[in-house]
Amino acid sequence: MPETSQHKTKKNQNQLSWKETWKISLRALKLFSRYRPSMLRIHTFYTIYTALTPFVNIYLSARIIEELSGSRDPQRLMLLVTLTLGFSAFLSLISALTRRHFRIEDHFLFWLERQIKADKMMRMDYCLIDDAKVHEKLDTLDQYSNNSGRSLRRVIWFYDAILSGVVSLFGSFSLTISLFTSRVPESAGKLTALNSPLFLLLIAGLLLAVTYLSPLFVVKADAFWAKSAGQHNLGNLLFGFYGFLGHKKTDIAADIRMYRQESVCEKYINNKEALFCSKGPFALKARGVVGAWYVLSRVFSVIFTGVVYLFVCSKAWAGAFGLGMVTQYISSISRLSGKISSLFQVLGQARNHAVFLKLNFDFLDMENVMHQGNLAVEKRNVKNCEIEFRDVSFQYPGSDQYALRHVNVTFQAGQRLAVVGQNGSGKTTFIKLLCRLHDPTEGVILLNGIDIREYDYDEYLSVFSVVFQDFRLTEYTLGQNVASKEEYDRRRAEDCLRKAGFEKRLAELPMGMDTYLSKRFSEEGVIMSGGEKQKIALARTIYKDAPFIILDEPTAALDPIAEAEIYSRFNEIIEDKTAIYISHRLSSCRFCDDICVFDNGNLVQQGSHETLLAEENGKYYELWMAQAQYYANSQ
Repeated sequence: MPETSQHKTKKNQNQLSWKETWKISLRALKLFSRYRPSMLRIHTFYTIYTALTPFVNIYLSARIIEELSGSRDPQRLMLLVTLTLGFSAFLSLISALTRRHFRIEDHFLFWLERQIKADKMMRMDYCLIDDAKVHEKLDTLDQYSNNSGRSLRRVIWFYDAILSGVVSLFGSFSLTISLFTSRVPESAGKLTALNSPLFLLLIAGLLLAVTYLSPLFVVKADAFWAKSAGQHNLGNLLFGFYGFLGHKKTDIAADIRMYRQESVCEKYINNKEALFCSKGPFALKARGVVGAWYVLSRVFSVIFTGVVYLFVCSKAWAGAFGLGMVTQYISSISRLSGKISSLFQVLGQARNHAVFLKLNFDFLDMENVMHQGNLAVEKRNVKNCEIEFRDVSFQYPGSDQYALRHVNVTFQAGQRLAVVGQNGSGKTTFIKLLCRLHDPTEGVILLNGIDIREYDYDEYLSVFSVVFQDFRLTEYTLGQNVASKEEYDRRRAEDCLRKAGFEKRLAELPMGMDTYLSKRFSEEGVIMSGGEKQKIALARTIYKDAPFIILDEPTAALDPIAEAEIYSRFNEIIEDKTAIYISHRLSSCRFCDDICVFDNGNLVQQGSHETLLAEENGKYYELWMAQAQYYANSQ
């Protein structure tokens, strides 16, 4: 069975102390309450209400049985029946009104947890988002949540269960206390021993012991599943991939059929020794010690029921109380034991779960590492600025290799700068550093002679508009994709689409700017081709109207005609802005004022197309001739 670091079972994972468990659980409750203040109020009211409701019926039913087995007064019976029916109707009405709100809040829990994590991701520095270790942490948390229920939101379930248990204990104790205080008459002979304080202490102690032991074994079983959560995640990950390889993994469905790769799945699906199969480790544990713990839990539960019936019936037989009280005591004391057991069980499970809450908060507490400046960035001044990379080197987190090494380059605002080089040469890294998605490992980047780290981060980002090579569009409307907001200037968005070469396609769309870019939200939605998406991304860049426009392979998905159309409109698209253009196609760089050539993380050449082409020993000449030869051979 393959095993990766994030899925290894943490066999030596230490359980948190009770103090730490309460502290981190309360923190989780406060976190959810801050996001949705009404949630805890509704959960609290609904939990208390549902916990107390059964005791009203137990009490009134006992009074009716007591009357039927006693004096049988018609008027009193009528009053009791009327009260029972009235309370039942009233409680049913309240239940119907409150259940809806409770279910709404309960449904929100899943999305609240996702929102909490999404908000954290949005607040994190991009350099952390770009770190594989951070994604590994988030992926592990999602797997714990989805596969084994070890989620942040589970603390709300614990809150409901503990509150319900405490309230039920109060209700059960109120209806049960008289069981121990009611005395057997002296005429009962030997059964008067039931009045002895020692006997009552013995019974109470026995009931508490059995009540404690029953959930104890469930908690031990839960502890095993908690310790096995990492292995459980790995099993789900493997089954989720191989189990749906043939029909859900549509991006590789053609390859599977072409090479009959479904045979690879057999090891993980039909192998009896796989994690979740009949001879797998979980099945063996379920048939062994873990299963024995569950059996012992049920055994002690049955023992408790037997002791309760024996004690209550003995006192009733001796004349301590009537038949109606028998039903009250058995019902209430059974609930009392059940809730005590539930409390022990939930508290144990909450402690087992606390270590997973800690993993969530370890992620949520990750601190940003990039310096946050406070200098204002004037967009008007940026149009007449100078940007300098001064001896800049950079390593990605966790890598011992430099993506860029000793880069020195200066360019003026208003220029058309091309950045070229082979794959992995450092072009995209150069852009990420310029946009301050990462900070240099060594060296400094200056804007008008000032370290860009001293500028307000959000203001600095606002001066750049970028089409990344791996850009993404949302599945919302076309207009919302162009403007990146819900309310926008439609005429301006349409003009941006025209400049990007999307005008003809826009006229064909059924809903125009209101056309969804998928069929998930509307049957009239449209699935765009790669080239059409690239044009929309370009229009989004134009709409932002930032002083710097950066285009990372902006025509890679376009056909030659569409590409030529974009280049013919390039000056109209860029206007007086600074343009930085990344491309593998050197023929598209001739309209740029300056060209930077990267190779293996180094800036090896800089100059105009004509100047660089004249250097026959240079990298640019090598790349140009290789492409020119290819084009010549293809004709």
